[in-house]
Amino acid sequence: MSLLPIAEAQARVLALGTPATHEEIALHDALGRWAVEPMVARRTQPARDLSAMDGYAIRFADMPGPWRVIGESAAGKTFDGSVATGEAVRIFTGAAMPDGADTVLVQEEAARDGDRLTLAGEGPPHAMRNVRRRGLDFNAGDVLVDAGERLTPARLAVCATGGVARVRVARPIRVALAATGDELVEPGDDAAPDALPESNRLLLRSLLADLPVHFVDLGILPDRLDVLTAAFAQVEADVLVTTGGASVGDHDLVRPALAGAGFSLDFWRIALRPGKPMLAGRRGATAVVGLPGNPVSAFVTAMLFVRPLVAHLSVAADPFPRTTSAILGEPLAANNGRTDYLRAELRDGRVYASTIQDSSMLRTLARSTCLVVRPPHAPAASSGDSAEILMIA
Repeated sequence: MSLLPIAEAQARVLALGTPATHEEIALHDALGRWAVEPMVARRTQPARDLSAMDGYAIRFADMPGPWRVIGESAAGKTFDGSVATGEAVRIFTGAAMPDGADTVLVQEEAARDGDRLTLAGEGPPHAMRNVRRRGLDFNAGDVLVDAGERLTPARLAVCATGGVARVRVARPIRVALAATGDELVEPGDDAAPDALPESNRLLLRSLLADLPVHFVDLGILPDRLDVLTAAFAQVEADVLVTTGGASVGDHDLVRPALAGAGFSLDFWRIALRPGKPMLAGRRGATAVVGLPGNPVSAFVTAMLFVRPLVAHLSVAADPFPRTTSAILGEPLAANNGRTDYLRAELRDGRVYASTIQDSSMLRTLARSTCLVVRPPHAPAASSGDSAEILMIA
């Protein structure tokens, strides 16, 4: 069986999922969710012309003064009246401009003696100086957040300012997690010398923690076909994620167990290092992604496939992680036919790949801040060359 290119595998994984149903929630509960439909401003911001500075609201035609101060305008306490020829109103940042005034003379360029105001500097060069025009930020009816965009703190804030109180989003995605292997024990348990504390479930929960997810923990499952099959058959989730048992050894039983539980395999093995033995399939509305047991392989494949799948089911318009570029601090050897994701660190503006890239070395991943992406058959690269990187910390 030939290895599947990463881009094709990603597209096929997304196609396995069943889009989540929608729900309407309060805006203050929507952080990290994706908008199902455009979020439209219900009001104009600012709703009136506002002062951008502390100073005096005047008519520009009256320059260079003098003026008579007739009142004051503060945020939330608008001057009740209008400004006529030769008049000024003391005004503060964020306050509504009085009727008749079109310019703010900043207080540093003004001299006041009682109600008499004179110019103490050059003054504003044109009308509407230091004024935030009505609708400068947005107008009623403007789209504030597009469908498929994630609701970040800034997007929530602009929606709140626009008078939006509720938003339609996809319901949380149900993700079932299972680690397989007779050698695995829970962290902290007394273990035989050849036992291994299980870390992949914690890694995956942490990696998905910022997404709208409800977890179902299937725990550690032994290398027994009957136990695995029974556990997978009972899963009720949008996504089942397994780790370990996806290769070709005598104890790699995840594929036959999934088949016995009614799952059909869409593909197995991808042109990726680390993470080649990943598999994907589905049963009804449940997608399954079988990750390798090595923790680094599990991390990389989860970044490239599981996170995007959850985001896609949550109606994200752009579910895949974005890469950027960096300058290599050391040379890299030529690559073979698989895409490499090399653990690396950014130091002093340059990126340095770890010398040893064995996929079992979790400490190397813990010290990494990014992954260097090496395309298939990439030629040798020199120090100073540009490289594609995926930030992970």
